[in-house]
Amino acid sequence: MALPERFSNLPEYAFPRLRTLLAGISPAANPVVMTIGEPRHAVPEFTGRIMAESIHEFGKYPSNEGVPELLAAISGWIGRRHGIEVEPARITTVNGTREGLFNAALALCPEQKNGTQAAILIPNPFYQVYAVAAAAVGAEPVFVPATAETGFMPQFDQVAPEILDRVAITYLCSPANPQGAVASEDYLEKLVALAERHDFLIFSDECYSEIWRDAPPAGALAVATRMGLADRVVMFNSLSKRSNLPGLRSGFAAGGQAQIAQLRRLRSYSGAPLPLPVQRVSTAAWADETHVEENRALYHAKYAVADRILGNMPGYQSPEGGFFLWLRVPEQVGTGEDAAKKLWSEAGIQVLPGAYLSRDTAEGNPGRDYIRVALVDPVDPTEAALKRLKNCLYQGG
Repeated sequence: MALPERFSNLPEYAFPRLRTLLAGISPAANPVVMTIGEPRHAVPEFTGRIMAESIHEFGKYPSNEGVPELLAAISGWIGRRHGIEVEPARITTVNGTREGLFNAALALCPEQKNGTQAAILIPNPFYQVYAVAAAAVGAEPVFVPATAETGFMPQFDQVAPEILDRVAITYLCSPANPQGAVASEDYLEKLVALAERHDFLIFSDECYSEIWRDAPPAGALAVATRMGLADRVVMFNSLSKRSNLPGLRSGFAAGGQAQIAQLRRLRSYSGAPLPLPVQRVSTAAWADETHVEENRALYHAKYAVADRILGNMPGYQSPEGGFFLWLRVPEQVGTGEDAAKKLWSEAGIQVLPGAYLSRDTAEGNPGRDYIRVALVDPVDPTEAALKRLKNCLYQGG
């Protein structure tokens, strides 16, 4: 049976595309995979103990929105991190940010806006679930370039007013995947004001917010709250990157009470509640910052390694946050796909072509000439791999 038409134009997901691209190419010796954003640092030491202590709770149906202890821990973390009070009624647990970002569109995007098809603004490049969510609700996806010329942040205020009046949701990721750019407080204030002026919601994907370089990134919900416009933002975060627990599938959404109530209502029918042992581990993780600081220090070391090895290469941009390098491919090498094939065959380094994280538009594909490199391995293997990458792509610099 054919897929519904609204899904037929979605490109194949990035990693199957990469497998097809590299099929038949034998990698050089000692291959290293630097494609997927899966943290490989140690999980917090308390994880196993708490899971074991609560193992019997797999025999109980869990709370759908989150047990009171977990909601209180998340509320407390938001207060310490962002300086705002978000009561538990304005928070719901989700199975990682991907599930939350998708289901929130189902729960909160109207079928029409101002009598015509609703639109959803999406940065380009972007996390691919944003486009799938737009397709699922039948909204028009509007891809807004986030390029070197814009500081790798989408300039939503440059979108035509007639489109902005149809916008129901705007997705924003800060620190950005894949570029590592961070939205300033001034940027967020302008975006919240734009949302109020044109009556749309901001879905703020902040899953990389605790991996930062010089200063903690501003949070969209905190900015909106200080502006008296908290109902304009739904904030998403998780323990995947912050606490090296991607397999726990534990995150949250927080925002205005009406928006969260609607998301809770949808999840009561279609969402999978977090198992109680997962909620117990999550409660401890949101309450502890020591493991987060230790984790961030490991990324700081890898930022320094990347700067030292690649800092003099043309077009190199050191990330402000997150754990990806967004590297422009030298002109003589070709596109990101060309670079991915060359690195795999000649250096044994597997990277992701930037075009697989972007969408073709009338202006072209902003990821065409880039590759994404994940700095998720420990520092020594990362350093060795980046040296091989440099020698292959930049001929030693």
